[in-house]
Amino acid sequence: MNEDQYILAIETSCDETAVAVVKNETELMTNVVASQIESHKRFGGVVPEIASRHHIEQMTITLQQALDESGMTIDDMDAIAVTEGPGLVGALLVGVNAAKSLAFAKQKPLVGVHHIAGHIYANRLEKEFQFPLLALVVSGGHTELVLMREHGSFEIIGATRDDAAGEAYDKVARTLKLPYPGGPHIDRLAHEGEETIDFPRAWLEDGSYDFSFSGLKSAVINRLHKAKQRGEELKAEDVAASFQASVVDVLSTKALRAAEEYGVKQMIVAGGVAANKGLRKALEEKFENSEAELLIPPLHLCTDNAAMIAAAGAVAFNQGHRSGWDLNANPGLDLEMYGARKTGSPS
Repeated sequence: MNEDQYILAIETSCDETAVAVVKNETELMTNVVASQIESHKRFGGVVPEIASRHHIEQMTITLQQALDESGMTIDDMDAIAVTEGPGLVGALLVGVNAAKSLAFAKQKPLVGVHHIAGHIYANRLEKEFQFPLLALVVSGGHTELVLMREHGSFEIIGATRDDAAGEAYDKVARTLKLPYPGGPHIDRLAHEGEETIDFPRAWLEDGSYDFSFSGLKSAVINRLHKAKQRGEELKAEDVAASFQASVVDVLSTKALRAAEEYGVKQMIVAGGVAANKGLRKALEEKFENSEAELLIPPLHLCTDNAAMIAAAGAVAFNQGHRSGWDLNANPGLDLEMYGARKTGSPS
């Protein structure tokens, strides 16, 4: 066993092939990401079969680059962590089988990691956690408020009931004929336009921390279709600004209310949509006078990467979590159940 602890992690849940090495839970040594955006752009979204094939092609190349950059070998690692879910099942299988092969060949402990837990722990690579804390998870398929009272414990106090914020961004972007991925393009346009359209905000029941963006998405699409039928011209920049204002208003308001109700010490933001400039600004304004410290990871740690999986995997490993050789891709892995489980060593 090394005096220092090294975790190698693999992430292949969607369309990024990523490998990272993290030292002593929080020190990032290398984080290599091979993106597939150009391959999926012409289809307007991720094609699962293409994603899986690219992962197969990139896995050994990405792994070798990460090891070269860290100056280490698999023998130097204390454990191998890998995203087991949620995600695209074919994509997940590539990473899971690569990790199992490495762990078995070198007789290293294997640690399955929840993708969303990884997004949350990306923040710990920048600053140590203080509990209790609240995480606002905003990614392509997830919009959730997660309460953490200690490491590895996840309580979902609010979740999306239909479209996640990221899904709404992508669907509105397609209607505006913007390239994939649509979120960054809407964010850019929003800063060039003005909030001239009063789109709905779904607050739901009093006291609810759940989210709903399906109605907003439909309202934007319907407004665009009606304008086209009437021969009206709507500025894409103003549509984007009005849509984004509705999204970030609901997200930031509910996040602040939850942070105050639960008396958390930190409010952390996680997921790909955390890179959105409009959301970052709205949260900074909302939490300016809050007792909860706002943590938003740098852009390179917002989108899918393996550093976040290593950070979460290191904590799970040190809490005694071990995956067996029967570890499989689990596209519907539940975050609360993941946090509650502890298993024995592979046998």
